[in-house]
Amino acid sequence: MAVARKIKTLLTVNILVFVGIILFSVYCRIQSRSEEIVQIGRSSDQRVRSRNGKVSNLVDRQSILQRLEHLEDVVYNQLNGLAKPMGLVEGPGGLGQGGAAATLRDDSHESESKYEEYGYNAQLSDRISLDRTIPDYRPKKCKQMAYPDDLPQISVVFIFVNEALSVILRSVHSVVNHTPAHLLKEIILVDDNSDSVVELKFNLDQYVNKRYPGLVKIVRNSKREGLIRARIHGWKAATAPIVGFFDAHVEFNTAWAEPILTRVKEDHTRIILPAIDNIKYNTFEVQQYANAAHGYNWGLWCMYIIPPQDWLDKGDETAPIRTPAMIGCSFVVNREYFGEIGLLDPGMEVYGGENIELGMRVSGETFFVYPCIHLL
Repeated sequence: MAVARKIKTLLTVNILVFVGIILFSVYCRIQSRSEEIVQIGRSSDQRVRSRNGKVSNLVDRQSILQRLEHLEDVVYNQLNGLAKPMGLVEGPGGLGQGGAAATLRDDSHESESKYEEYGYNAQLSDRISLDRTIPDYRPKKCKQMAYPDDLPQISVVFIFVNEALSVILRSVHSVVNHTPAHLLKEIILVDDNSDSVVELKFNLDQYVNKRYPGLVKIVRNSKREGLIRARIHGWKAATAPIVGFFDAHVEFNTAWAEPILTRVKEDHTRIILPAIDNIKYNTFEVQQYANAAHGYNWGLWCMYIIPPQDWLDKGDETAPIRTPAMIGCSFVVNREYFGEIGLLDPGMEVYGGENIELGMRVSGETFFVYPCIHLL
């Protein structure tokens, strides 16, 4: 009996120990598994948070971009709102982009009357954006040239009388869009007593004062003075060390200012003329002209002539072309130097055509046409 009791006791103890070992093992496994689940949960939570952060950052970025685009639209609409009441167009796109020929479907009596009044299709001009793009006709080497950082500023003077408002404003937009802001000191519009009170006085004043406050100045002659005295009034109003004189029916091309300012900075007695391309009067298509110098025929009409042989022999299409004459519709000169050679005495009688009207008394190195500078 005693032996049987001992055996039962041992068996019971062994069973309890075995069960205890099994329970302990199960407990350890449960603990280990729970820690793994916790870690998995933490890592999953971190991934979710990271993913949410990335999504949040992406959403924030997209939101910022959308806000900027909306802001750009608001600004554009506000600016374009200045042109719309006057029947004009601002911004990219539309007729005549890239300098392409443009036409209007309606060939109305108004269109014909504007042809007679302005000598070009002014009704079409009103439908072409003031900010249209044009081809870059500069020689390839010009596009690779570098210019100094410390260039002087320029005042751009536009002379006009009874010009179409859209053409004047496209000239202004063009020079602003293609001139580095730190180089463009001011734009001076000289109105030689135009007849249109609404467009060329009220609308023009209101537009430039809101669109380009402080940048554009308007000088108005109380009586018709003519091109020479109008330019002199513009010269007197200019404050930059370099002054450019242009008719108010032009469009400026890419990087037109830097080569001009570099040349005049090197020698203040140089008078720089841009290489002039053409805007067709009926379609406003941009047409490239070959490099040329300026000269006269026997009737004293200014004309384009073949560049001098020494320029041709250089084989460098970016080199300035020395020219014996200049077309008065576009040139750039040192302001003080122009005061020395270009101003006429009030009592002097002006004679000759536009191309010799400045009466400049110049010797030595003077007029240059620069192929790197393109003007339409």
